[in-house]
Amino acid sequence: MAAAEAIIYALGRNWEMVDAAMDGLDEATLARQPADQCNSISWILWHQNRVVDTFIHTRLRSLDQLWTRDGWHQKFGMPADPEDRGVGWTAEQVAGWTAPGRDIQLGYYEAVKAAAKEYLESLSQADLEVQMVIPPVPEPRSVAMALGQMTWDNIAHGGQIAYLRGLFLGMGWHR
Repeated sequence: MAAAEAIIYALGRNWEMVDAAMDGLDEATLARQPADQCNSISWILWHQNRVVDTFIHTRLRSLDQLWTRDGWHQKFGMPADPEDRGVGWTAEQVAGWTAPGRDIQLGYYEAVKAAAKEYLESLSQADLEVQMVIPPVPEPRSVAMALGQMTWDNIAHGGQIAYLRGLFLGMGWHR
């Protein structure tokens, strides 16, 4: 049994929901903003993956992110900035963002999921208890707490993706 079993389970269920929500969506639906102040499914998926990539690689392991290491930033037509996750973007920036093709979006998503699963399955209980400063929080906290924050963020955004799928095309996110 993996030390991070509960996190693996929660993320796995969320990813199953996102997979189902993404099934059959065309690029126009993925890029559609329901209102000027709202994010598209594409943008939410990109942001969700950027957060996981940042936490798993940079924050917790001091490694290069898949975003830059594997050239995903180029495929997305974006700068290599490892800190750009969409946090703090204005409504104008979100509206002006051009999503890459569906295959690129899903490719990054699958790569991030695989890397996260591999890392989480490797953790011991002692690994989860390590205390470190993990931005953006300035005080030391455990790896488990940081993973809890990352999991909460991922599930919140997965729910947004599923909701938008339902709004645009019906309840296909739930199987």
